[in-house]
Amino acid sequence: MASQEMRLERDSMGELEVPANAYYGANSRRAELNFPISKLRFGRSFVKAIAQIKQSAAVVNLELGALDEEIASAIIVSAQRVIDGEFDEEFVVDIFQTGSGTSTNMNANEVISNVAIEALGGELGSRTPVHPNDHVNKGQSSNDVIPTSIHLAAAGAIQDNLLPALKELEDSLRAKSEEFWGVVKTGRTHLQDATPIRLGQEFLGYTGQLELAGARARTALAELSVLALGGTAVGTGIGMHPEFSSRVIVRLRELTGLDLSETTNHFQAQSTLDAVVASSGQIKSIAVGLLKIGNDLRWLGSGPRAGIGEITLPEVQPGSSIMPGKVNPVIAESVAMVSAQVIGNDATIAIAGQSGNFELNVMMPVAAHNLLESIDLLSTSAVNFAHQCVNGLEATGKGPEMVMQGLAIGTALAPIIGYDAAAGIAHEASVSGENIREVALRMTDLTEEQLDEILEPLSMTEPNA
Repeated sequence: MASQEMRLERDSMGELEVPANAYYGANSRRAELNFPISKLRFGRSFVKAIAQIKQSAAVVNLELGALDEEIASAIIVSAQRVIDGEFDEEFVVDIFQTGSGTSTNMNANEVISNVAIEALGGELGSRTPVHPNDHVNKGQSSNDVIPTSIHLAAAGAIQDNLLPALKELEDSLRAKSEEFWGVVKTGRTHLQDATPIRLGQEFLGYTGQLELAGARARTALAELSVLALGGTAVGTGIGMHPEFSSRVIVRLRELTGLDLSETTNHFQAQSTLDAVVASSGQIKSIAVGLLKIGNDLRWLGSGPRAGIGEITLPEVQPGSSIMPGKVNPVIAESVAMVSAQVIGNDATIAIAGQSGNFELNVMMPVAAHNLLESIDLLSTSAVNFAHQCVNGLEATGKGPEMVMQGLAIGTALAPIIGYDAAAGIAHEASVSGENIREVALRMTDLTEEQLDEILEPLSMTEPNA
C-alpha cells in the first residue's frame, strides 16, 4: 500500500506532517496522534453547533470592524459548508481528549480556516490569508466556545428531535387509552392481584408519564439555552469586544429559533457543568419512565398462553432460532436497552460534573458526547416504540375473563360486611377454589342481585363510596 502524501506544517510547537489533502491542521493532527483512544468522534449536532458559533462570530467581528470584509466573508461561507455537513469527516479528534475540548475547538478553527484559504486561492495549511486563531477564533476561547457548543447542540436536539418524539409517543399512548377504556381487567400491586382497573386507565398512567417527560425535556431545554459565550479564557472576557458575545447570541437565536440568552455569571457557566448535569438528570428520568412502560407491556403481553396475556404486541420478527412460532417483545426490549444506556450516560455526566477545578471543568467532551447520545437515543427510540409497538397493541379477552376469579374484588364487600368478614371470604375462596361471589353467596345473607351490583367490576374502577 502506497504511503499517504503529507504536507509539512509549523505551529507553536514546531513542525509536523499533516495529510496533504486534509482540511484540519497541525493542532488537530497532534490531537489525533495523542488520543488514539476510541472511534468516538463528535457527531453532526455538535459540529453544526460549533460551526454556527464560528459563523456568527465572523459576522459580528465584521460588524465591529475586527475583521476585514474579505476574510470575514470567506469564514462565513466556509462555516456554512461545515454547518451543512460537507466536512464532517475532517473532525478527527477523539472524544477522549483534552478535557477543555481545546483540540476540537482548534479542529473547527483549522477546518474553517483551510476551507476559506482554498476558496481564496491559498495553500492548505499555510494559515494565510485566514488564520485559525487570529481570525476564525477571534473574540473566543475554547473555554467558552465548547460549553456554548454543548448547550447549543443539546438544546437544538431537544427542540427539534426529542420533544416531537415524546409528543408522538404520548399521542399513541393516549389513543390506546381511549381505545381500551371499556376493557376491565385485574389491577396488580406487588405483582399480585388487586382491585379491577380499566386497561384504558392503565394506559392513562403511561400517557401521564409522557406528559411529564415532555415537561422535563422543556426544563432541560430552558437550562441549556443559557450560554457561556463571552467569558473567553476564565470568565473575565479578556480579548473580547464588549459587544461581541451579546451580538453573537442574538444571531445564534435567529439561526436556531432557540430562546438563547447569555449567562449572567460567566465564572459559574465556564467552571461548572451544572446545567448539563441537571439536564442529563431530566433526560434520565424520561428514560426511567420509558423503561417502566416497556417492561409493563412485556408483562401484559407475556405468554401468550402461559403468561398474563391481556394484550398482544405486534409481531415484528421471529423470536427464536429453535422454537418455531415464538414471537418476542423485541421493541420493548430495545427500549429497555436504550434506557439502560441513558442511565449509564447520566452516571458518566455526574462524574464529569464534579471534575471542575477553579475556573474550568476538564471533562467537557465526554459530558457532551454522553448528553447528546442520550438525547438522540431517546428521540429515535420513542418514535420507534410508538410506530413498531404501541400503535399495534390489541387487547385480548383474558383480562375481563379473569376479573371475577380474582380475590381482591372482595374489597368491595368490606364497606358492607366489614374488613374481617371480607378477608374470611377471600381466604375461603383461595382454599376452596371458588370465586368471591360464590363464597359470599354461601357465607353471607346477601342476595345474588345484591352481589351482582356490589361486585360489578366496572363500578370498582372509580370512586363509589
